[in-house]
Amino acid sequence: MLSDEQTVSRSERAIRTVLVVDVAESVRLMEESEEDTISRWRSIVENITSNVLPPRSGRLVKSLGDGMLVDFARVDDAVKAAFEIQSACIQANRGVAPGRQMLLRMGMQVGELTADELDVYGRGVNLAARLAGLAGPGEIIISAGVRDQLTPVLDADIEDLGECYLKHIKDPVRAYRMGPPGPRPVIDPAHFAPDLRPTIAVIPFACRGADGQHQVLGEVLADDVISALSHTTDLNVISRLSTTVFGGRSASLAEISTYLHATYILSGAYRTSADRLVLTLELAESKSGRVVWASELKGRISSVLTSNSELVDKVVAQASAAIIAREVERAQTQALPTLESYTLLVGAITLMHRLSIKDFERSHQMLETLIERVPRQAVPRAWLAKWHVLKVQQGWSTDPRADAQLALQCTKRALDSDENCFLALTIDGLVHTNLLKRLDIALGRYEHALRVNPNDSLAWLLKGTLHAFKGEGEFAVKATQRALRLSPLDPHRYFYDSLAATAELSAGHYEKSIELALRSLRSNRTHTSTLRAMAISQWQLGLGDDARKTVAELLRLEPTLTITGYLERNPSSGFETGKIWSNALRAAGVPD
Repeated sequence: MLSDEQTVSRSERAIRTVLVVDVAESVRLMEESEEDTISRWRSIVENITSNVLPPRSGRLVKSLGDGMLVDFARVDDAVKAAFEIQSACIQANRGVAPGRQMLLRMGMQVGELTADELDVYGRGVNLAARLAGLAGPGEIIISAGVRDQLTPVLDADIEDLGECYLKHIKDPVRAYRMGPPGPRPVIDPAHFAPDLRPTIAVIPFACRGADGQHQVLGEVLADDVISALSHTTDLNVISRLSTTVFGGRSASLAEISTYLHATYILSGAYRTSADRLVLTLELAESKSGRVVWASELKGRISSVLTSNSELVDKVVAQASAAIIAREVERAQTQALPTLESYTLLVGAITLMHRLSIKDFERSHQMLETLIERVPRQAVPRAWLAKWHVLKVQQGWSTDPRADAQLALQCTKRALDSDENCFLALTIDGLVHTNLLKRLDIALGRYEHALRVNPNDSLAWLLKGTLHAFKGEGEFAVKATQRALRLSPLDPHRYFYDSLAATAELSAGHYEKSIELALRSLRSNRTHTSTLRAMAISQWQLGLGDDARKTVAELLRLEPTLTITGYLERNPSSGFETGKIWSNALRAAGVPD
């Protein structure tokens, strides 16, 4: 056995190229079938070590349960080996169902490292691992050092990703996505990315003893529910043409799920009597077969045939709420690595907006996990940016400047991935409004988002709030009212009502502001921004005792709040509204 001195003496410093290979979503694959996953991974590793590495002078430094570290003397050998490893993986996936395929993520770095017989050491190894984490399934991400030794088109197809922030690395790193040489673009980053929304299929509702003239009512109802669900950005909705074929069939939940690939299936039956309708509904989780919501709703046939059916609205609202509740339940009770990507996102958004410290921190963990899983998707980073904004607004940040920069980094990376992601544009506007007080830049972001999607309710809401801060009350009210019309059943309605209350406050509509604030507080009593708007409106109406009670509750939730701190972080501080609002809060009991 070698002594420590002998081992050290055999170590040497040399320029080496390291390649880190990682199996995407390995935890999920193991959970679904450990034996099959291990067997297929061992087969891939054996192929690589026997057929790929020897001709390229590659050395397998270590093989992990879901990855490997490979060492090369030359960059060109490492690059060719990386392409051959991807090809070997593609061959191994032939005939395997898409959800069970092994997709590799790779990171490559070249530099001076310490190497011995057993391992390689140095910052370059850590950087290669972080670059692999940046890669999407089926992608190879390389450092600037590797890229400098390649001739584009001839050696590889290279796409510049710009300055990228990597986990546990303080400064941004220039990174590139690399594909095999040829006149085609590298792998589309969205190609292998999972959809971040659960999918629902609505099966035409069955008739139970209805009059002959009402036999088609089940399809009409299902069509209306599908149409209403399609307006939400939180769900994928299977088209009517695909679900109609199951109407009247006695297909099992498993059969429907197999054909439609739906996460949730909504089905039911109805009976009629004269103009009265009774609809019995069941929402089932396709994977487990668990019924997550069941209800009996009543309405009138004549109302169903109108453009605004209260019955359809109830179905959509209750089914959507049940789906969110189920995803949040899973998010809170299961280990993060085993959760579906859409569960992580839906759960994180919901827990973030509950505004309790425990749920808020869990939300952060879920977003970080999701970003590691799909690093090139814009949406999770946009929501993480909003998380940092809410942290400051709630008074929970110990360093608001640092949170502002972290939020800005998130939106920058989101927009680097998708420059027309309207959510990322909208949240970037929120960051510039609430944390950086650059209202000119923020207005440009909101307007860009609305050019991309004129029906983006969140962009209208936040644009309205920007006008409110500037004292442009009528503009603020118009924008926030449009947001409320576009999102009448939003699961985070309290947030919309709260910001609409601020718009009404800016316009001097104090009674309306209090009405909206109270409606918001019925859904969430911990949103401090709502309490501030209500206290100011109460004071302006001469309701001094009510304003002082509201401020007492505000200070209980945010005991460090002062007028100085409020003005430092509130975007209205540079306008007359800031002076009026801060004076009202001071008079109602907020200390200087």
